[in-house]
Amino acid sequence: MKQDFVLRHVRLPDERIADLKIRDGRIDGLHEPGTASGGEILDCEGQYVSGGWIDMHVHAFPEFEPYGDSVDAIGVDCGCTTIVDAGSCGADRIGELAASRANSRTRLFAFLNVSRIGLQRTDELSQLEWIHKEALLQAVREHPDFIVGLKARISSSVVRGNGTEPLRLAVGLSEETGLPIMTHIGSAPPAIEDVIPLLRSGDIVTHYLNGKANNLFDDAGTPLPVLTDAIRRGVKLDVGHGTASFSFRTAEQARGAGISFDTISTDIYRGNRLNGPVYGMANVLTKFLTLGYTLTEVIEAVTSRPAAWLNRPELGRIQVGDPANLTLFSIKNVPSVLTDSEGVTRTSAQSIQAEGVVINGEYLACRIRS
Repeated sequence: MKQDFVLRHVRLPDERIADLKIRDGRIDGLHEPGTASGGEILDCEGQYVSGGWIDMHVHAFPEFEPYGDSVDAIGVDCGCTTIVDAGSCGADRIGELAASRANSRTRLFAFLNVSRIGLQRTDELSQLEWIHKEALLQAVREHPDFIVGLKARISSSVVRGNGTEPLRLAVGLSEETGLPIMTHIGSAPPAIEDVIPLLRSGDIVTHYLNGKANNLFDDAGTPLPVLTDAIRRGVKLDVGHGTASFSFRTAEQARGAGISFDTISTDIYRGNRLNGPVYGMANVLTKFLTLGYTLTEVIEAVTSRPAAWLNRPELGRIQVGDPANLTLFSIKNVPSVLTDSEGVTRTSAQSIQAEGVVINGEYLACRIRS
């Protein structure tokens, strides 16, 4: 049920303090602090508000192990109003994932795995016949408002002896459907120098800060030419933290070389939500504050930037007249120990905490705050 309410004394992205009024599920107005009325008053003293956080890389199909979780547990409970499942399902089961939206408060989109079996097996591209063109095209036709891209996991344990052929096939399917590709990178073979040149403007490489031997930086921390070339032609860089794909050392090399993220995402699922090292979006965002990025840079990477990629700018902004799609968060001056995917730790002087979200005309308190 849509509510009328006021977020009182909330801090806006430009650091102004204001009352933000929500009426009939839309942003009705910004008012001088303490002046707005109408509906329930929510005291937001000390909290920031941004466009709703968007997590571009999650696994939200709970039936799959190990890569699965429930939509709201990794969505609104973590401060994200929108999540994008990153290829959990291929054509065989994408309809089930789409149907889960009916029972979820979080807005859900999906990358369609180019393997029809999806993550039912973790070597889903080891058999080229599983890249079934007609099944994929039928899934895209049936779910045009849900599928936002294609997913191809290109690392040795997934493709086995197939090298880059699954990605080449994915590029052909991308050109036929008009959908961009998100490509997972990891251990060789195939070599990263053979993978990245196949990506085009608007495609996404996820796990770009992994610390594996087959990563995008040389031993001295210099970006490989395939990475700088990809950036120049418009390939997007996504964090995709995950259990095994984020290294503080690589992230420090990237920042030192001036290579920044387009989007920050978690690659969250049941195991790394409960046991780490991900826990939730706020924890991942705190890591990037600790690396020296500004709050504005960090928040844009989960609001306006992914919203622009999705071609849905209203999901990542605060604008009067738009549907209210917001995340409230605080910054606590409390030290916390942060752990990357290799067990390396850094201590943060500040911590971002997710406080609540506004979606579909409701305010929902976050259950996982950091």
